[in-house]
Amino acid sequence: MSGVDLTDNILDSDSLRSSINESISNQKRSTVTVLSSLLAVQDSLHYIPDEAIEEIASFCKVTINDVWSVASFYTNFRFTPPGDKTLDVCWGPSCHINGAQKLITKAHDLLDIEGEGESSDNKVTLRYSTCLGACAQSPVFAIDHKMFGKLDEGKVETLIDTLKKE
Repeated sequence: MSGVDLTDNILDSDSLRSSINESISNQKRSTVTVLSSLLAVQDSLHYIPDEAIEEIASFCKVTINDVWSVASFYTNFRFTPPGDKTLDVCWGPSCHINGAQKLITKAHDLLDIEGEGESSDNKVTLRYSTCLGACAQSPVFAIDHKMFGKLDEGKVETLIDTLKKE
């Protein structure tokens, strides 16, 4: 009879919990709060796993529901691991007027992503941005905060091909 070896998953979970606790414990502030702990974990892991909710509740001496109420209030918290690279696509007014929607559709097609989310190989996370602050260069995309402006379909295809190869 064959079984599934869960040893690696247990070690991964223990390692994850250790990283979470280290992030929470090493905050450089006099008052540690649920919000500061969520931020510390996300800064460290780039997302907030379920284990973090439990560990933060225990550390801050509050309920899991208390932690979830704070975490779910803020839209910038992630609850799934991000891709290796982040592609922010601007759909603000200047970018929209200059053709961003067509370029966003192109990015969706090339990455096989509907809306925001991760590519199937988890190499790229696509996010929408209301403004990337480079209106004079619109339409604009950013890869890991590096801006690319005055885009057209060909430039978007080149950007995404590069992302896929990294």
